[in-house]
Amino acid sequence: MLLDKVELPSNNENKIRDVLLLEYLQNKTIRNNICNIYGFRFFKEIDVNDGRVDIQIISLNDFEEDEAFYVIECKRLDGSSKLNKAYIEHGINRFITKYKSENHEYYYPSRYGINGMIGFIITNINIDNNMQKIGSFFNTIEIHKLYNSNHKNCELFHLMMDFSNNIIYK
Repeated sequence: MLLDKVELPSNNENKIRDVLLLEYLQNKTIRNNICNIYGFRFFKEIDVNDGRVDIQIISLNDFEEDEAFYVIECKRLDGSSKLNKAYIEHGINRFITKYKSENHEYYYPSRYGINGMIGFIITNINIDNNMQKIGSFFNTIEIHKLYNSNHKNCELFHLMMDFSNNIIYK
């Protein structure tokens, strides 16, 4: 999306997510030939416990297993305390906060102990500095703009996608 310089219709988390999901992750040609993502299916807004995950990923090897999936939660970031707080409260906390249920211990269950978040950067900010403002628990991975955080019940990967030049305000 970044290389294609896709114009995003608005500063709206769900619309940005839909472009990523529908035009890229659910596009077999792009998924297989450009991104080298084989053997996974991507689904939009699946109900999990009392919430809806932005993107659910199911491995074709685990297709028959109801609890065997990965979750990606998407959030906008602009460096403001409001969106940084939402990234934690409505993002990270959904993976690490206890949820009382017969079948699940956490709000977003993690069978494999690995899930992800995508930060849609909507204004020109210093991403590394902003990640430090969000929390000191992030580790930068070799790939620029990819971070991880380790929690008691899971590891989260955080991909920061800088769309600050792609947002079309109308």
